[in-house]
Amino acid sequence: MTIIWTLIRKEFAQFFRDSANIRMLLVMPVIQLIVLPLVADYEVKNVRLCIVDQDHSTYTFRLIEKLRANHHFIIQSAVPHFGDALKKLDKDEADVVLVIPENFEQSITLDQEPSLSACINAVNGQRASVGGQYLLQVLQDFNMELRLQWIQFPRFKPVPLLKVEYSYWFNPEMNYQHFMVPGILVILVTMVGFILSALNLVKEKEMGTIEQINVSPIKKYQFILGKLVPFWIFSQIVLSIGLLIAFVIYGIVPSGTIGLIYLFSSVYLMAILGAGLLVSTFTETQQQTMLIAFFFMMVCILLSGLYTPIESMPSWAQQFNYINPVAYFVKIMRMIIMKGSSFSDILPSLLSVAVMAIFLIAWAIRSYRKNY
Repeated sequence: MTIIWTLIRKEFAQFFRDSANIRMLLVMPVIQLIVLPLVADYEVKNVRLCIVDQDHSTYTFRLIEKLRANHHFIIQSAVPHFGDALKKLDKDEADVVLVIPENFEQSITLDQEPSLSACINAVNGQRASVGGQYLLQVLQDFNMELRLQWIQFPRFKPVPLLKVEYSYWFNPEMNYQHFMVPGILVILVTMVGFILSALNLVKEKEMGTIEQINVSPIKKYQFILGKLVPFWIFSQIVLSIGLLIAFVIYGIVPSGTIGLIYLFSSVYLMAILGAGLLVSTFTETQQQTMLIAFFFMMVCILLSGLYTPIESMPSWAQQFNYINPVAYFVKIMRMIIMKGSSFSDILPSLLSVAVMAIFLIAWAIRSYRKNY
């Protein structure tokens, strides 16, 4: 135990000797957590709408005003010809083109069921789909208003309507930042722990100081634990700073017990640090380590459910997340912060991550080559 404590003190002294490490630990995560949730918003807003009005009637005016009143749309322009609208679509100056044909009002008056046409820029499939749904909803509301206006008794037979009252749970204000901030915090904690732990051992290889340890009577597990504990503490500090920023900047208060977050993060970081140290046992330079770390981090982050629901992924990606610790922590952070989940709710994920931690640390200890 004395040897491990000595190694931990050595790691702290070595870490704080380089001021760049302190900036990496404190400044970079703070800036990222403040900036990223503000821009990582997947809600479709400000859909640019170009209208081709070929009728210029009272009803087209009412429809245009209804579209203008919808906060999802920006009436970019109104042009007389369809060709002009297509040019705007081609130049990426419009997202949706709505064509109102001639005799639109006359067709409504004569109950001829007039048709409208829309062209949607589908380069961004999600924006195109959601923007089209917004437009369809507005047109359906407008159509219902016309039907109620024109259909009179006794032609109109009242039909009972099913009224649905709903409420939003766990995020009643539908604030996207409350969904993104916990996930981004997980990614920052993961990157700090994984990269710093991996680079630390490789840096000693490059400097040659690792040879002094290799010829000492220090056991391999003592050396790995001495490397692991300091970065476990550093990562917990980043997590604490992140939770404070989430409260101060975004007003996010965990609905559940904050101790459960630290309990899960304690086990989770053992897995991540074990993975970082495992990578460093197979690499000889910091460049190699960064490339391998970047590869694994990109895969784990993109498949973690941070941006895309895991349920929407292919079956092979869903199966991969059973061994992806990042996916577990992203889910648990959102469960505790937004839903107020209890210990029994997180226990299955906690046990899974604990198994990963034991496996990765044992593999790192076994893979570390030490000769004395």
